[in-house]
Amino acid sequence: MPTAGIDHIAMPTANAERLIAFYKKLGFLINNEEEWRSGQTPTFSIQVGDSKINVHPEGHTASLRGPTAVPGCTDICFVWDGTVEECQEMLAGAGAEVIRGPVQRAGGRGRGTTPSLSLYLRDPDENLLEFMTYNV
Repeated sequence: MPTAGIDHIAMPTANAERLIAFYKKLGFLINNEEEWRSGQTPTFSIQVGDSKINVHPEGHTASLRGPTAVPGCTDICFVWDGTVEECQEMLAGAGAEVIRGPVQRAGGRGRGTTPSLSLYLRDPDENLLEFMTYNV
């Protein structure tokens, strides 16, 4: 059977409250937030289309994770379903600072042959985030 996609990735955070607020401003849904707040579960996740990012708050050590995983170790590229200008407006409205872009990048579509533009920023843990748009 071939690999069909990515179900989830995981990343640690130094400040869960700050991370939740940041990703909500960008329009992401937070899974299990109430259960995490009430102590029913040690983690929460950020929904990304049909995939998710499992977040390990400080103090939670998953038994299966990269041995050197620390806040700020993650580099994620999100696909923005709109124009680069619309993405810039969304990021500005959320108070997110673009540190580079728009720049041309080779993404995953068409095995790296489909034209795209990317914007780069950092989340509160200093993870690198890339927003890629194929609507160029």
